Amino acid sequence: MSGRLLLPRVLLGLVALLAFGAGQAAAAPTAAWTLIATRPHDATAFTEGLVADRGDLLESTGLNGQSAVRRLDARTGAILATTALSPSEFGEGLTVLGGSAIQLTWTQHLLHVYDPTTLALIRTRRYRFDGWGLTTNGRQLIASDGSSTLRWLDPVSLRVVRRVTVRDGARPVVDLNELEYRHGVIWANVWHSDRIALIDPASGRVRAWVDLRSLRRRLSTPGEVLNGIARDPVTGQIAVTGKLWSELFVIRLVDGVPAA
Repeated sequence: MSGRLLLPRVLLGLVALLAFGAGQAAAAPTAAWTLIATRPHDATAFTEGLVADRGDLLESTGLNGQSAVRRLDARTGAILATTALSPSEFGEGLTVLGGSAIQLTWTQHLLHVYDPTTLALIRTRRYRFDGWGLTTNGRQLIASDGSSTLRWLDPVSLRVVRRVTVRDGARPVVDLNELEYRHGVIWANVWHSDRIALIDPASGRVRAWVDLRSLRRRLSTPGEVLNGIARDPVTGQIAVTGKLWSELFVIRLVDGVPAA
């Protein structure tokens, strides 16, 4: 091989190696966490959405014929109020905005609005996307649809005002599910996984992962996938649970969310 060919090829190899290294370095770290509290949770609840409302928790449950929205005592898990969905509907994401509780359905393309205290149904609207997770930044709704896309929606018109693709390094993160907006960061369950992605809402970049697989060893029943993230009304930390989980856990990040 001539020297004239060797130098460009060496340079190209160095550029490729540096690019690969930069891509690897961009992958999000795993955040350390500690367990604060363990509380009862209804093991028959197929949890799809979880959100704090004043001193209680609101929960959306799924499965056709079993879907409901419920108000829970945050300490005991006792059901304070409940409203069942139509047997043909599959409950999904849930949030509270403007004094109303807002719940998505999965493939029925419906959005239900409730009184958050009594859970009386106020109205039902058409929703043009598949419903998965739902949260709010206090101004817009933020929704997932099981892909790597998050959408910001005007709460009045339901018009999409912006969207981002969520990535860990260069890799899109798919199966985004239940969401919680907390201190400028979106916490997102990833379906088929017991990990939570901590997402920068401006860029869609995963800033860190919270690996909660060890919580399975603390369940008194087998349960399914981790799903359900909310501000804990008791401690102000993060409450998490899962589909058919017998416990709800309160956790705290040891060092907080890594800087953007």
